[in-house]
Amino acid sequence: MNQIGAELGIDPETVAKYAKATTFPRRRTAKRPSKLDLFKPAITRWLERHAYTATQIYQRLCAEEGYTGGFSIVKTYVRAVRPVRHPAYLTLAFAPGEAAQVDWGCAGTITLGNTRRRLSCFVMVLCHSRMAYVEFTCGEATEHFLPATTTPWSSLAAPPA
Repeated sequence: MNQIGAELGIDPETVAKYAKATTFPRRRTAKRPSKLDLFKPAITRWLERHAYTATQIYQRLCAEEGYTGGFSIVKTYVRAVRPVRHPAYLTLAFAPGEAAQVDWGCAGTITLGNTRRRLSCFVMVLCHSRMAYVEFTCGEATEHFLPATTTPWSSLAAPPA
């Protein structure tokens, strides 16, 4: 025990006490102030108003508040104080062929003869399978919409003759 005590720079009786012990007390660490402590009220206030990500909060802290600490401590704190997200009130489930989502988009312009025309993009996505159909047209009127909604699905249902 004397040799171990001398090697470690502690009293030999302390070495003997720990050598006989079957359990050991946890090491107590001192609570140190964090660079983030001053900014915690602002972070909590921001999260109450909007569902910011930890990255957005970190960028805002650095730009607006003068925060000089690291990102990981911000991420850990945001994870701890973020309000709990509630599950969706109504989850949607669709049977095959029951519903589809339709939208138009702009795909730039196209030259037809001497004229430049806007090129529209019709997109239909089946809700059950998430299968998508895309068709390009030169307009978004009913005369373009109706053929686009019937053509693709009828050709999928029956093989060509």
